[in-house]
Amino acid sequence: MTATLVSVTSGRLGRARSRALLTGVLAAVVVALVATSLMVGQTFYGPGEVLRVVLGQHVPGASFAVGELRLPRTTLALVAGLALGLAGVTFQTMLHNPLASPDVIGISSGASAAAVVAIVVLRLPETLVSLVAIGAALLTALVIYLLAYRDGVVGTRLILIGIGISAMLDSVVAYVIVRAATWDLQTAMRWLTGSVNGAVWSTVAPLTLAVLVLAPVLLAQARPLRLMQHGDDAAAALGVPVERTRVIAILAAVGLIALATAAAGPIAFVAFLAGPIAARIVGPGTSLMVPAALVGAVLVLGADLVGQHAAGNRYPVGVVTGVLGAPYLVHLLIRTNRAGGSL
Repeated sequence: MTATLVSVTSGRLGRARSRALLTGVLAAVVVALVATSLMVGQTFYGPGEVLRVVLGQHVPGASFAVGELRLPRTTLALVAGLALGLAGVTFQTMLHNPLASPDVIGISSGASAAAVVAIVVLRLPETLVSLVAIGAALLTALVIYLLAYRDGVVGTRLILIGIGISAMLDSVVAYVIVRAATWDLQTAMRWLTGSVNGAVWSTVAPLTLAVLVLAPVLLAQARPLRLMQHGDDAAAALGVPVERTRVIAILAAVGLIALATAAAGPIAFVAFLAGPIAARIVGPGTSLMVPAALVGAVLVLGADLVGQHAAGNRYPVGVVTGVLGAPYLVHLLIRTNRAGGSL
């Protein structure tokens, strides 16, 4: 009996060390991508020059290219990826379904539709457009939650309602875009594809602050959310305040999605892909929040590098992530259908 207990304990410790190592590797990949994004461009600057600029020293040429252009862009890609990955895996964990990501169930579509209307119809300035997008994302999440609530929230019902709401909002966007003037289209397209082009500190700072404030809130809900995967009744029997946990998780996750969308537009499929990829990397048996956040950062940073430098033309980051995410969505739907399951 003692030998068996020692063997089980040793196995758990080994898996925990392996997961910690793999999470550390993900963090190192994020750091490497950040460094590459700051060094590579029309002019290459070495690590020493980049470090001097980051530390506030003046370096001819590099101070502008790195400090004014690349650093805000890279920071936005980093924090947007962290926010999207963390929010996406929160919804997927809470609703026990890989399709339950904010970009699939319509929250990002709410922000995009409101932003496009604000730009094309209301002609609002950029600051107000961001505020409208944040408010619309929160309102969309509330509407989906209320429509799905019936003696609790069932994941399948919420996903189906979210997909329906998303389709309605996409129709609104299509109608507004058809009637838009040519000079409004370029601005509106950022809210439809997702882009970190033209990032400035005034848009990066609110999202960075949101990640610093809301990420710890979600991490504190990691254990209750894992217990809720066994069902609300089982989680309540183990002392989890189910509805309170769900409301806190939804508010924090929607806040991250809303601010990330307001800063960079709806970067497609990052929230959807980060959790499943993190699960493949670190394996089951632990919270995926930190690994998924890091995977989200890897996806956005990597997609931005590919979009800028891997092809003859420069593509917004959302185009690259869309190319990656769409085949996985089709694969997931086919696999679920073959298994005889539902959403």
